[in-house]
Amino acid sequence: MDGKIVLEEHYAVPDTMGGSAATINTSDEWGEIERRLLDLRSQRIEEMDAHGIRYAIQSLNAPGIQEILDVKEAIETARRTNDFLAGEIAQSAGRLGGFAALPMQDPEAAAAELTRCVAELGFHGALVNGFSQNVVEDSVIYYDGPEYRDFWKTVESLGAPFYMHPRTAVPSRMQPYAGHPWIRSAAWGFAAETSLHALRLIGSALFDECPKLQVILGHLGEHIPYDMWRIDHRIRKLPQGYPCEHPMSHYLKNNFHVTTSGNFCDATLACAIAGLGTERVMFSVDYPMEHTADGANWFDNAPMPESQRQAIGRENASKLFNLDLS
Repeated sequence: MDGKIVLEEHYAVPDTMGGSAATINTSDEWGEIERRLLDLRSQRIEEMDAHGIRYAIQSLNAPGIQEILDVKEAIETARRTNDFLAGEIAQSAGRLGGFAALPMQDPEAAAAELTRCVAELGFHGALVNGFSQNVVEDSVIYYDGPEYRDFWKTVESLGAPFYMHPRTAVPSRMQPYAGHPWIRSAAWGFAAETSLHALRLIGSALFDECPKLQVILGHLGEHIPYDMWRIDHRIRKLPQGYPCEHPMSHYLKNNFHVTTSGNFCDATLACAIAGLGTERVMFSVDYPMEHTADGANWFDNAPMPESQRQAIGRENASKLFNLDLS
């Protein structure tokens, strides 16, 4: 399929390289990924051309801004990386777009930076690498608390989708993975951490207050579509009650989208489509953690009607981000 759009594709700057290396298996593999992260306009666009990708929305590597302990430094680094990305986009001949990196350690500063990135830099929204740390290395700050409500209202008012991307747990929360390092990051821990964060957002009644807010999850939903029925079923039986106006599945079908990033599986794609609807699923690769050829060749040959392939590969993203790529 030609004309595909992808939206979980990552870049890095030297200041943010350190955190990503810990998730890669070998030093040889990391060396190649590091080179690709730092290169935004050469091999990246060549691979897009080779595999029918028209437009790629770029985002900062994980954990990026979210692991910076000093709030002032987080704010300054976010602004600097966003300005760098804007400069690269301007030189890409219309092939690249951007998601803002945000200093979520300071909700007010994050709202201001998102507003700047959307209004002045032309970014399509934000991608945040999970929870943030602040001052203390083992701190974990989720975004369902009341101090983030004004931030979310800003996101909603801007009409800017928010991509919740995974990150590895901090050391104090690594006990369940002790002795099993192979499951603590991308193989399992990423999805466990990100799905928990997403369900916390729903359970805080955020989407009752911000009904137009749109959140994106990668990797075909971080396991959530597979569990939607049981989540609703068991919550209905909780003696302590549930604070939201609707079942969790309602918000997942109305406020969430998922991408195929790094999850090139026919059965999982079919589950996401069945659970959320075709209109809530979008193609992505997860470059450079995954190979463009693997993602594109799988998607171009996955069993589905061509109208559905066009919707997932291009039309849904074009509509969500109001893209004019003619």
